[in-house]
This record gives sequence, structure tokens and C-alpha cells, in this order.
Amino acid sequence: LAKPPRAIESYDISNWGDGSSVCGMVTFKDGKPYKAGYRKFKMKTVAGTDDYASLAETVSRRAAEYEKYAELAKKGEPCSNWFGQKPDLLLMDGGRGQVNIALGVLDKLGIQIPVCGMVKDDNHRTRGLYYQNVEIPIDHHSEGFQLITRIQDEAHRFAIEYHRSLRGKEQVRSVLDDIKGIGPARRKSLMRTFKTIEAVREASVEE
Repeated sequence: LAKPPRAIESYDISNWGDGSSVCGMVTFKDGKPYKAGYRKFKMKTVAGTDDYASLAETVSRRAAEYEKYAELAKKGEPCSNWFGQKPDLLLMDGGRGQVNIALGVLDKLGIQIPVCGMVKDDNHRTRGLYYQNVEIPIDHHSEGFQLITRIQDEAHRFAIEYHRSLRGKEQVRSVLDDIKGIGPARRKSLMRTFKTIEAVREASVEE
């Protein structure tokens, strides 16, 4: 790279058996998680499980923010949060396919950001980086490898956590909505008081 990647964004797609997909984006600055730069994406245009299409939508939506905030900056309205900045590097969970998808989206928009893929071995462990059509092996005892592993694990955790939270909300909504007489306000009040569906089930009529 032309300069050390002090700001890195990493993406991970999470799928469930019902065909729903989300993407988690995490940001690392100077080697550490930067929580203000995390972002959750729920797919809007992708039907079913399609990692490549989901990644293309996510990168496209994120790239639109670069352009949006760049235009505001030209008008003298600089962005005060992380999302108006372009990172020094994008890390994709995967290899050639994921990298080419991201590069294709960025090229169409005329945006230049280096993109690497975190390639895994047969045991689902990071094996190396895919960059400029070459797989680069990494010393597993190096600090660089440890950083990449941390980023990959954090992106995966964040995406799964988001997906689980959505599924939990959908489950609560479907169970309570089936009960006659319970509307949005009452449902919200019940969950605020009892916290879980199980607690609602166990509560007495008076409670």
C-alpha cells in the first residue's frame, strides 16, 4: 500500500435459514476497534441468500455516503462523524469473489480504495490476504496476522449479533401480535416491564 492503513473498514455478511441477510461493518483505527465507525445494514434489494449481491448492496450504500459527505464538504458543511471519511483499506470476509464485487462497485463510482480479502483455510481459519489478484501468505505468529484475525472475528461477531437481535424482535412481535387486544403501545409496555416473552407467559393475569 502507498501508506499504512490506519483506518480499516471490514464487512461480514450473516445469513439465516429463512433466507434473510444482514451485513455488519466494523472500523479499526490504529489497530483498535472504533465503535463510532460501526454500521449495520439490513438488505433492501436482495431477496434470499446471496452473499455477493448482499455485499454489492452494502458497499454501494456505504460508498454513497463518501460521495454525499464529499459534496457537503464542498459546500462548507464538513461531516462531524466517521461516515464522511474514506478508510485507507477495506477488508472483505472472503477471497477473490468478494474482493472483485467490492472493487466493481467502487470502480463504477470512481472511488479508489484498496480492497483485500481475508482468505480462510479448510478449518475456517484465516490463511492469508487476497490483494491485486494474488494471495499473500501471512506468518501466523506475526502481529499483522493477529490484527487481521481480530478484525475478522469482530466483523463476524457484530454481524451475527445484529442478525440475532432482529430475529428476536420479529419473534416477540409475532407472538404478541397474535393476541387480541394487544396493540403497539401495550406490546411495548409489556416488554419494558417483563423483558422477555417467557416472563410474560409466566405472569399472572393481575400482573
